[in-house]
Amino acid sequence: MKTPSQHVVVLGAGPAGVGAAYQLMKKGVARVTLLEQQERVGGNAGSFLLDGVYCDYGSHRLHPVALPEIMDDLRLLLGKDLLYQTRHGRILLQGRWIHFPLKPLDLFLRLPKPFALRVLADIAKKLLPKPKKSGPETFATVLERGLGRTICEEFYFPYARKLWGIDPEDLAVTTAQKRVSGSSIGKILQKVSKQIPGMKPPGAGKFYYMKRGYGQISQCLCDAAQSLGADVKFGARFTAIETVGGSVKAVRYEQGGTEFVVPATHVWSTIPISILLRGMRPEPPKEVLDAASKVAFRGMILIYLVLDQDQFSTTDAYYFPQESIPISRMSEPKNFSSATQPVGKTVLCAELPSDPGHPDWEMTDEQLGKRLLGWMEQAGLPKPVGVLKVLTRRLRQAYPVYRNGYDQHFECMDKWIGTVDGLLTLGRQGLFAHDNTHHTLEMSYAAVKCLSADGSFDHAKWAEHRKDFETHVVED
Repeated sequence: MKTPSQHVVVLGAGPAGVGAAYQLMKKGVARVTLLEQQERVGGNAGSFLLDGVYCDYGSHRLHPVALPEIMDDLRLLLGKDLLYQTRHGRILLQGRWIHFPLKPLDLFLRLPKPFALRVLADIAKKLLPKPKKSGPETFATVLERGLGRTICEEFYFPYARKLWGIDPEDLAVTTAQKRVSGSSIGKILQKVSKQIPGMKPPGAGKFYYMKRGYGQISQCLCDAAQSLGADVKFGARFTAIETVGGSVKAVRYEQGGTEFVVPATHVWSTIPISILLRGMRPEPPKEVLDAASKVAFRGMILIYLVLDQDQFSTTDAYYFPQESIPISRMSEPKNFSSATQPVGKTVLCAELPSDPGHPDWEMTDEQLGKRLLGWMEQAGLPKPVGVLKVLTRRLRQAYPVYRNGYDQHFECMDKWIGTVDGLLTLGRQGLFAHDNTHHTLEMSYAAVKCLSADGSFDHAKWAEHRKDFETHVVED
């Protein structure tokens, strides 16, 4: 087989990066070099072993709505390690635990009556004529109009302040459009109805998971890309992209204390867009760099408790919307894969939204572990039998923050990137997108379909795909 003349350097070995590398090699349209700063694949969707338990960087699921061609590849690559599981989540609402995703019977029996009456009153108010409100739309205005004040004040607004660290009024309307699938009473009722026997669509209440943790998705794609000839370099920190005459020519990276230069006809970046722009040579215009400095990512501290028991509970994930409990979610990894090993040991993983510079960020593992046990007690959860170990991980870019006006800054960056021949951004970090893994894989598959073996890239087709990406809504 003739060696392709095109050379694509992919930055980042998260799902989008390894998905692109695999598809490029599978289609035979280009040679691939994949650069990953860490010594592992997966990025924020990776996994690691902790005392014999496969743990993820937070709670992750592969949703059944993934494109058939993506699922076909994963079924082929993962085989029996691809598991089809039933969700068993719970959400704490006004001191009561309610099944999540919401179930009709559970809502009827468990929903606090004062809360339910206020929600009904909000629904009744919607039937009355209202004066038109002036001013720009925000996350807060859209959700309050669609859901009413009670659900917003008891659930979405405190959860938003916790997740993104800013007031709901300061969040752009895009946050509601892309992060909240149940943005109206009608949509919530529609989601609840899908849990009624006989009305469930295929995949309702189900998810895919992997025997060796969520990171096995990225690992299997990376392994497949390497088996086809992709050159994957770990511990390779991107330092610069060299351009000549507005076209990509080479990528610089540091590995083991030595700097290397690899020629490239194309660079596909899945790393944070702001970091990418600061590494462009020559530098982008000042207004582009200024825009890069004005977009932000929300950080996350992951707190892992290794427990001296087989299983903490049958729940896979707990959700905490109230601000009085700082963690947003807690999961038990063994429950995601129905693992029975190791015997006598399980792990809990709590997600604490935070940023570098916050006091939480400087706390020791032991301090954060003690705080987590206090929050669990506050939530009315059982006391763990025994804590064998506490471990933490810190993610600097967990979520993009859609602050009001962010879209102007992103558009400035995105427009300039579009002027550099051979440069493409994709994935959650590259497109500053609130997306699930199946969305990011869809991006990488779409990008490969736009590249021809002669090196031409169908920008018109990519623009159409980008329009589709804008319709993505995070699956709860």
